[in-house]
Amino acid sequence: MADSPSPPPSSTLPATPPGAAAGPVVRLEDISKSYLLGDVRSHVLRDVTLSIAAGEFTAIQGPSGSGKSTLLHILGLLDRPTSGNYFLCGENVATLDDDALSARRNATIGFVFQSFYLIPYATALDNVLLPGMYADTPKHLLRQRGLALLEQVGLADRAGHKPSQLSGGQQQRVALARALINNPDLILADEPTGQLDSKTGEEIMALLADINARAGKTVLVVTHDDATAAHARRRILVHDGRVV
Repeated sequence: MADSPSPPPSSTLPATPPGAAAGPVVRLEDISKSYLLGDVRSHVLRDVTLSIAAGEFTAIQGPSGSGKSTLLHILGLLDRPTSGNYFLCGENVATLDDDALSARRNATIGFVFQSFYLIPYATALDNVLLPGMYADTPKHLLRQRGLALLEQVGLADRAGHKPSQLSGGQQQRVALARALINNPDLILADEPTGQLDSKTGEEIMALLADINARAGKTVLVVTHDDATAAHARRRILVHDGRVV
């Protein structure tokens, strides 16, 4: 099944919310992560300090085992650092309890993964709406937003289709619309082109760049691929658990 074309330049993606942080969206201070394996402590991240401003399009690159996936999990509030401070939109999230961390993650971060993680028996629209079910947005407004986002990613005519009726590129477009449903301050994309052919991968990265440029969304892509990273305006290299 052929992918739908990218949205035309005249389309308008939802704007960054008025309350979004004016300073750095992400600020890490001396973040370290280690695991105790028997009697041996394995250091995965060591004293990582970095800052990502609102509206930046950044790629984090590194070879397998470099620590970039662990860094992504910490940035996405899916894991906690062993030490250090993480300020997300000005708030030190390292001090939050699990419930508060989950609420902050859902409200502030949109995820795009290598695997699409779509519910197979749900329509494209229902998959897009899923993260919004935990927000306070009225259902009719949430549905309107979901339909608008599917239009923005070029899938207005696929809202009622299930994942099995969509190509890989179309499924990743649904996943991208899902990442935007709660109007997040930060989009984290983990190897977003990993399961796509090169042409479709380029289309997905162009769409992310378009969202960054016209909607002002802060986009952070974790990848090992130079072609994928080339779409970013800034690259951060991770090697042996350190930013180099």
